Amino acid sequence: MRRLLLTCAAMLPLAGQGASQAAEVKMAVRTDASSIDPHYHVYTPNSAVFKHIFDTLVLTGSRGELRPGLAESWKTIEDDVWEFKLRPAVTFHDGSPFTAEDVAFSIARAPNVPNSPSSYAQYTKLIAGTEIVDPLTIRIRTKGPAPTLPIDLAWIAIVSKKAAEGKATSDFNSGLAAIGTGPYKFVEWVAADHLTLVKNPTYWGGAEPWDRVTRRAIPADAPRVAALLAGDVDIIEGVPAVDRARIAGMNTLSLFECDAFRIIYLHMDSGRDVSPQITDASGGKLDRNPLRDARVRRAISYAINRPALTDRLLSGQAHPAGQYIPPGTPGASKNLPPIPYEPDLAKKLMKEAGWESGFNVVLNGSNDRYPSDAQVTQAVGQMLARIGIKTEVQTMPAAMLFSRGSKLEFSMMLSGWVGSGGGLLAHDRADGDL
Repeated sequence: MRRLLLTCAAMLPLAGQGASQAAEVKMAVRTDASSIDPHYHVYTPNSAVFKHIFDTLVLTGSRGELRPGLAESWKTIEDDVWEFKLRPAVTFHDGSPFTAEDVAFSIARAPNVPNSPSSYAQYTKLIAGTEIVDPLTIRIRTKGPAPTLPIDLAWIAIVSKKAAEGKATSDFNSGLAAIGTGPYKFVEWVAADHLTLVKNPTYWGGAEPWDRVTRRAIPADAPRVAALLAGDVDIIEGVPAVDRARIAGMNTLSLFECDAFRIIYLHMDSGRDVSPQITDASGGKLDRNPLRDARVRRAISYAINRPALTDRLLSGQAHPAGQYIPPGTPGASKNLPPIPYEPDLAKKLMKEAGWESGFNVVLNGSNDRYPSDAQVTQAVGQMLARIGIKTEVQTMPAAMLFSRGSKLEFSMMLSGWVGSGGGLLAHDRADGDL
């Protein structure tokens, strides 16, 4: 895995306009899902959608704590065996009963979806097999002790074996296989435009307040805010920091804020001896990769002025971070403060590593995914230039960034990550959720 450097945890604001009283609610989000198939792509917009249509065995609370979902309880019965007791009387949207067969099918399917840009295999890699004890009991054998299995299973949506067996991702996108047990039923998805859902009146967790939900993708901040102010939508996510004060002061709107879980981080190619987007200070070819040296990576971290990014560029709507897990969530350490801004120390480390004259690198980032993402990428590039790392910044739509990144085309990429603690640089479990 590539080395990562953290800078801060972003905030996720939502603004609403009397939506709680409406039979229908329209919302606008920054980023559309890449698929309705809940096993296709580990991607926050996708998980935000699948949690409306599907459920998981284990749910997570507002700060990452675990709580029962489709499994009422779980325990280890051997060092390498977990037993899950399933919730009775749960039905899928087509009326068929939820059983252990669906769990076993979902666990087997999740890591094997063709053409996945980011596979769910990362959450099933500890699983050796499943055993169905009875319709409401399943045992999961692991490859040795696996204390994090319940956390991993909070990411695996349970699909209907009856509806999904033999079906492709395209069948989920059309709605044919999008049969879950979640609070909303699939109606229609038009990629990059809108998703329509209707309430599941028999949801085991209690019926939701809205009969119908339309989720529109409006990537640009200004049009998204304009849609809210014009009454075209009732809720928006990702309120731009520059508009926060104005929106908070309007008595016709309500602004809701909380610290999100997203980590924005620098993904660096520290694994290859030669990296594709790094040259020497004169632009010549290098036969060694400076990012493989821990001193260079530390220098890069010390060169980033995290408070300047969070306070000035993001108007205080973010926090510097020193670890992947946000404060107050399971697994977070109190002993990992943010790394301070120390450019002189960064230059010293570069000299010690033999790169006093610096080198050239391309820093890639998105321009439509995270708050001020293109501007943040530019700012980080300027900070690296001050310690001798001449940085060419290239920004692009997130879909292109992630596709090219997964093919290892980059030497350095600024991106976001949603961890499972319970990603500038933060973790955002709620991105796009109602």
